[in-house]
Amino acid sequence: MRANSLVNHSKTLLNRRYRQRGMTLVELIVAFTILSILTAMAVPLARYKVRRDKERELNSALHEIRRAIDMYKDATLANKIQSKIDTDGYPESLKQLVDGVKLSQSADGKVVKFLRSVPIDPMTGTRDWGLRSEQDDPLSTSWGGQNVFTVYTKSTETARDGTLYSTW
Repeated sequence: MRANSLVNHSKTLLNRRYRQRGMTLVELIVAFTILSILTAMAVPLARYKVRRDKERELNSALHEIRRAIDMYKDATLANKIQSKIDTDGYPESLKQLVDGVKLSQSADGKVVKFLRSVPIDPMTGTRDWGLRSEQDDPLSTSWGGQNVFTVYTKSTETARDGTLYSTW
């Protein structure tokens, strides 16, 4: 009798193991549906984060370039460097901020640089920035070429707040 109960017990264990070996079709469909819903919720959040990071990089790059332009203008006003008459004390190009300008009081030809390199525009992925001179219209997309008063991105995309990136 005891042997018979042992056989029944082992059959019960084998049946349980066989039944627990995999998932049923219904369980697979439910698991797949839950996974799909979670994925669908995660994708917009990831896109939002990528856009937010690009906007942060754009603000930083614009601030860096504009600060360099202001430092150049301050140096010309303090007569530390000389600039062409028609530039109104602003740099002629962004390249001039990187290459540097010779100090006017330096006998040995010391050069002061205002940027290490032109930052990459995170919206376009290039170093090609839109330029405006002091004489240009503030919303103009064409550069007069007299000087570099400010910069803007050439991206035509709209920011999260509804403004165009080019107006930042």
